[in-house]
Amino acid sequence: MTATLVAHGLAGGYGHRTLFDSLDLTVAPGDVVGVVGANGAGKSTLLRLLAGVDAPQAGSVTLAPADAFVGWLPQEHERVTGETVVDYVGRRTGCAEATRAMESAAEALREPAAGGIDPADVYSAALDRWLASGAADLDERLPVVLADLGLDFDGERAEQTLMTSLSGGQAARVGLAALLLSRFDVVLLDEPTNDLDLDGLERLEAFVRGLRGGVVLVSHDREFLSRCVTRVLELDLAQGSNRVYGGGYDAYLEERETLRRHAREKYDEFADKKADLVSRARTQREWSSQGVRNAMKKSPDNDKIKRKAASESSEKQAQKVRQMESRIARLEEVEEPRKEWQLVFTIGSAPRSSSVVSTLSAAVIRQGDFTLGPVSLQVNAGERIGITGPNGAGKSTLLRALLGHQAPAEGTASLGVSVRVGEIDQARSQLAGPAALADAFETVVPEMASGEVRTLLAKFGLKAEHVNRPVGELSPGERTRAGMAVLQAQGVNLLVLDEPTNHLDLPAIEQLEQALDSYDGTLLLVTHDRRMLATVRTDRHWRVDAGRVTEA
Repeated sequence: MTATLVAHGLAGGYGHRTLFDSLDLTVAPGDVVGVVGANGAGKSTLLRLLAGVDAPQAGSVTLAPADAFVGWLPQEHERVTGETVVDYVGRRTGCAEATRAMESAAEALREPAAGGIDPADVYSAALDRWLASGAADLDERLPVVLADLGLDFDGERAEQTLMTSLSGGQAARVGLAALLLSRFDVVLLDEPTNDLDLDGLERLEAFVRGLRGGVVLVSHDREFLSRCVTRVLELDLAQGSNRVYGGGYDAYLEERETLRRHAREKYDEFADKKADLVSRARTQREWSSQGVRNAMKKSPDNDKIKRKAASESSEKQAQKVRQMESRIARLEEVEEPRKEWQLVFTIGSAPRSSSVVSTLSAAVIRQGDFTLGPVSLQVNAGERIGITGPNGAGKSTLLRALLGHQAPAEGTASLGVSVRVGEIDQARSQLAGPAALADAFETVVPEMASGEVRTLLAKFGLKAEHVNRPVGELSPGERTRAGMAVLQAQGVNLLVLDEPTNHLDLPAIEQLEQALDSYDGTLLLVTHDRRMLATVRTDRHWRVDAGRVTEA
């Protein structure tokens, strides 16, 4: 089925706060609309409104045809206890809900019609929905897709494997499998690229580009946006505006920069002209006042001719002042473009460590059934090393061994002298638990006073409503920014970043890249972000695959 989704005059937010309003968007078959904006601009809120999950503050969302199958796949940071892989895929594809609706409609066929509604019509609509969802052959398609993605769950069947038992990489691939198995008419995707490796990203890109239906997606992966989207919807929280750009992501970046430059130039031209007119009016008033005073001093009371001349001169000056004020009033007001909140991030430096930062010698590290090694590596002071590889290949295990967090079962590992480690791990575990953010931060950085902590966190967009909340209740993006604040507060000479761009918005990612450019210590960077890999300067590249590490 081809379907079109139309949002008209849409306003959304929470409580009494409106994040965006007067938003118009048409999503036709074949459209891929990328929604961009800073964290908190309302991107996820918009997807919920388009999906019909929440009601808008104003405006409307319509579908043509009205029974089109809209699939909303939100970010899921917590896995449902007791949910198997099969249950998860059924829920995410909409097949489970369609099956329940059909079974309920079939059961109702046994009851007499009530309220003028024919149970047969209800059943027919539910059956059509069930068939459209792909539920009829999901059991046959699921094993094929899971196998293609390399998911065998150590020999267990998918209907027996709990989602909570999977690694982050496995869970990401199961999420990708659900997307590949879905048959939505319109697809709404919230951060689908998070935790995917390069192979997963390529499969996701092929899937999105191959869809016949419309897609609206939120992503902070710049390369993914560049390769997939046909239009960009920008939610600009600072300006209180929204705008649709055509021509793809790279064209959006160019047009946005041009529009911002023109807006600034237009305001500067207006401000300069107004300032000039105001200055000239002030001068005319001063001349008028001075002329009257001088005339009063020089002219005796009985010199009517001079008094008349002075009066006429004063009136002429007053008329010029009025003309100038009239010109100021007629100026078309140009509102100054409001500056966006911008993260300004630097990495605190520590004195240089020993020349050898970390070594592994014939080290074998075991993590459950997984084995990394034997591996022999040396990290030298000042080296910048990029680390890539598929999910589950052992990248995070390698980092734990290099940092001394996990001792090898065989071989040796050693950390150099005077090594000060700054780390953002994949789980963002440095700041976690039930403690308030400010308290947890002071525990990690005890040398900072409470007031300094709050000031620093505010620079990372974490203000009063964040610092008193339990860390565990913060979003992954907020916890990542808090981790970046720790890096700025501490002095480090070994910086370890494991998928640092996950959950960060685009401005924060760009600030992180700039900070890494000026950082002169040792760097270990694990990322699947292709733009970051191309942007950040590295000296060496390690590839980790199936428990083996090679120099690429």
